[in-house]
Amino acid sequence: MKINAVHHVAIIVSDYEKSKDFYVNKLGFDIIRENHRPERHDYKLDLKCGPIELEIFGNKLSDPEYVAPPKRVGRPEFDREACGLRHLAFYVDDVDAYKAELEAMEIYVEPIRFDDYTGKKMTFFFDPDGLPLELHE
Repeated sequence: MKINAVHHVAIIVSDYEKSKDFYVNKLGFDIIRENHRPERHDYKLDLKCGPIELEIFGNKLSDPEYVAPPKRVGRPEFDREACGLRHLAFYVDDVDAYKAELEAMEIYVEPIRFDDYTGKKMTFFFDPDGLPLELHE
């Protein structure tokens, strides 16, 4: 058996509209498709992220059937983390430039540091629900 590539990464969000704005308007991902799933009382947004897709699942706060998902447990380096996805890392050509763009949009970005193993520049920022997102050269 051979796995060819990662097809998509699915992210559960607490506020669909806020997260859609973050991933589309701030990070610049292109929308592939968007679907309302009334049987599940949620929305599904598929975004283009290089050769893979990001799937964003969530409810609109205005939906009368809205039920908030449980909060994320732990953050890298600060808490004891739960099993599961630790963070999502994005390859960029210039960490410094991308960090400056995010900060211009008033998105907090940690100080740039060097990866202990690759020696490449990296930093973290967070999505609206606190999911750690990494920039890596």
